[in-house]
Amino acid sequence: MIEPPRPLVTARVSVVVIAYNDAEHVGEAIRSALAQGDAVGEVVVVDDASRDATPDVIAGFAGEPRVRPLLREVNSGGCGTPRNDGIAAAAHPYVLFLDSDDVLIAGAVDALLAVAEQERADVVTGLCVRRELPEGRETVWAASLYDVSRGATLPGTVLDGVEGHPELVLDTLSVNKLYRRDFLNDHAIRFPEGAFHYEDFVFGARVQAAAPRLAVTDVPLYVWHVRRRASNLSISLRQASLANWEHRVAAHRAVVEVFRKAGHPALAVAAQTKFLDYDLPMYLRELPRRTAAYRADWWTLTRDHLAGFDDAAVAAAPAPNRWLYAGITALAAVPEGRELTRFAELAAGRPRLVPPYRRAEDGGPVLAAAPADVPLDGLAELPPARLPVAVDGAFSVGGATRVTLTVHELYGRVGTLRPVSVRVGFTERVSAATLSAEAPLLPADEGWTATLRVPTAKLLRAGRLASWSLRAELRYADGSTGCAEVRAPEGFAGRRGVVLGRFGRVLLVQVVASARRGLTLRLTGGAAGARQVVSGRIRRLLAKR
Repeated sequence: MIEPPRPLVTARVSVVVIAYNDAEHVGEAIRSALAQGDAVGEVVVVDDASRDATPDVIAGFAGEPRVRPLLREVNSGGCGTPRNDGIAAAAHPYVLFLDSDDVLIAGAVDALLAVAEQERADVVTGLCVRRELPEGRETVWAASLYDVSRGATLPGTVLDGVEGHPELVLDTLSVNKLYRRDFLNDHAIRFPEGAFHYEDFVFGARVQAAAPRLAVTDVPLYVWHVRRRASNLSISLRQASLANWEHRVAAHRAVVEVFRKAGHPALAVAAQTKFLDYDLPMYLRELPRRTAAYRADWWTLTRDHLAGFDDAAVAAAPAPNRWLYAGITALAAVPEGRELTRFAELAAGRPRLVPPYRRAEDGGPVLAAAPADVPLDGLAELPPARLPVAVDGAFSVGGATRVTLTVHELYGRVGTLRPVSVRVGFTERVSAATLSAEAPLLPADEGWTATLRVPTAKLLRAGRLASWSLRAELRYADGSTGCAEVRAPEGFAGRRGVVLGRFGRVLLVQVVASARRGLTLRLTGGAAGARQVVSGRIRRLLAKR
């Protein structure tokens, strides 16, 4: 365990900030680095040949002796080259990376540096917060590794190499870590050069393959700003581009090769399992909304990549992800229509297997029709909390909002557990406000059904459109529970209209479904809310032009 750190010695940190066409945010990033205090000996700002006012913003720090500008004359096409430039220019024993549109959390460098000196660590890793803008919602990156409140056990430990903790391959960020510069130089660890995207993946693998002395903390270090409405989306948000998937696959291949060449086969297997658990479903669940050409090319590229996976990596993946792997490798061409939607729903954040439920000739459950008669191996062993149960929902909005749910049987597993009730949790997208309602489940032709009511007034938000997603928690006779995202029923095509609420109040109501059929209720009342709806429609129309 990490002992309480002693006071800082003379060691100091070089913060490497990289920027490209980001005059709006780079100043805030630099200030957040300078605000760390005397522990930061310099802020090396590498401008990757920006064409906007970014160099002017950087020049505005000329009076700050700790700011060292490095102005590249030719754009590199990626993030790796400017970071490598920053490492080469760094003058202090430790290096920390910062992107121009993010910020460091106050006090982070002092805390990490104290741990690095106390434990003689090559790398100290801290906690990164993903902040969605403009809403401001925050989540912890790789919560299973860093968030103690969610069961993380590694914070407070020091590891000599990561071979014994292959779960660390889940953390592909380079910016939530303090590095000893001599460690990077001694092992020739650098980012891929040029227009290589997802360069963090490869850099992180090179660090882990070098068996660092790694101190794991839950010190809040970094705020990763996720700007989904930005005119120039970050690489990780450009998922609608097939090139984005190509870059991600190429980076993953490079990661596996790094581990294999370094003699760490267990880490190579863990990286492949991580791809099946995280990368693959993240893109597959959005596949129905892509063009036919994109889908066909994505499917071919993905099948080619999965063909090289180790059997051990597939076996270590959770059951729904193993089924997706088997289904993709069995089908030479991308499925269409309902079959593709079934794949996307199984890849959802809360996986669900939707009707029809097919069986092979021997009676065993299968994922899809021939030639993809993929056995659903492990279904019988899944605990109630992990069963991919499908729950359909329908809304009726007036003075009260009524939600009618249908819980589908799943090859007899749900019936064996004997469902008795369901609690529906409503979560509002902007404010993250929650409310819930519960009702008994009654047998029906399609499985089980329940009807719940909540006052519509509790769902409204003054002056704006409220957007609610739904999660169903099923309660079984033995006290166990399972959760499912409430989905749109078969044949649902969306609904919008005007209804009368309590006291004759006019309400605008929309019920929509995502590409993976997740159900969302949107509603507003009053002129301000109506204007927001209209302006949103105008923005979407302009975006299509």
